[in-house]
Amino acid sequence: MNGLGFDKRPEATRVVVAMSGGVDSAVTAALLKEQGYDVLGITLQLYDQGAAAVSRGKTCCAGQDLRDARAAAERIGIPHYVLDYERRFRQGVMEDFADSYLRGETPIPCVRCNQTVKFADLLGTARALGADVLATGHYVRRVAGPDGPELHRAADPKRDQSYFLFATTREQLEFLRFPLGEVSKDETRDLARRFGLVQAEKPDSQDICFAPDGAWARVIERLRPGAIEPGEIVHLDGTVLGRHAGIAHFTVGQRRGLHLHAKPGDQGEKLFVVRLEPETRRVVVGPRAALAGRRVAVREVNWLVAPPAAGLRARVKLRSMSAALPATIRRGESPGTALVLLDAAAEAVAPGQACVFYDGDRVLGGGWIAREASVAAPVRPAA
Repeated sequence: MNGLGFDKRPEATRVVVAMSGGVDSAVTAALLKEQGYDVLGITLQLYDQGAAAVSRGKTCCAGQDLRDARAAAERIGIPHYVLDYERRFRQGVMEDFADSYLRGETPIPCVRCNQTVKFADLLGTARALGADVLATGHYVRRVAGPDGPELHRAADPKRDQSYFLFATTREQLEFLRFPLGEVSKDETRDLARRFGLVQAEKPDSQDICFAPDGAWARVIERLRPGAIEPGEIVHLDGTVLGRHAGIAHFTVGQRRGLHLHAKPGDQGEKLFVVRLEPETRRVVVGPRAALAGRRVAVREVNWLVAPPAAGLRARVKLRSMSAALPATIRRGESPGTALVLLDAAAEAVAPGQACVFYDGDRVLGGGWIAREASVAAPVRPAA
């Protein structure tokens, strides 16, 4: 049995590595090549390289990244191919991103990219190339369990990316491998230096790849011309406090950039975005206490375990950088939905973000935070 779980020699085991151009995927390819596997690198061209060329190294899959991936493949000594996935990426990720913002949500396009382009389309391409596995540079662990492979947090909690992979299905997990799940980022960079890779000192990606420097509103305006419309900023009590240029500029919990008028009797109360109402184009604000809630409705749930017949005790993460909170998870009334009841109220639960379920280090599943009708009741007009 070789290190990837196959009863054959490493050189007879074909591995396709998704090479984004960054240090993590380059080291993944180099490690597998060093271990003797038949490695083939694939880089996806996801969006217009002319627009991406202005990025400053904080995104992935940009024009320079394609060149860096090719240079790494040459250094490692493996075949490398660039596949044009622009149309698939636009339809599956960019347009979904724009529509999500216009629905008053705060989307995570990296999850959609993993869910659609990388772990669906690219995985199918890897199979067509005769690969035994698809390997990526994600910091997450695939652990053999009694009922098949399980998805676990990375050994280095500071680099763990399991939150972004909650939509990985059990069938996909059978085919995927994550060689960096047991190492730290510092160890990865040390390996890159040992292998002589150009990515050894390359900064990590930080921005949304198709919206460098956080300019997502411009992306939405380009994809949905005329869809971003101005509206009112309204207090929970119905008082109109200002105007905004479009709900796509806001997210639940936001305080900066509101530019509000003082309301009668105001005592300097700090106000936060409590919810977004795309139907009325209203940004609703209120005190910090109004952000707290215990009920979280979840849609498009992907279970990596058998769905619970009754309430399931677990910990849940509501944002990628937040702590995991104790909760009870119940199956929803509609297929693919769930209701999460937090033990203690959490602030700024934003529709469009992911709610990921954990048992210790193991990912049990997760889904997208939805807008509940009972929570998103319309604001009463001011008297």
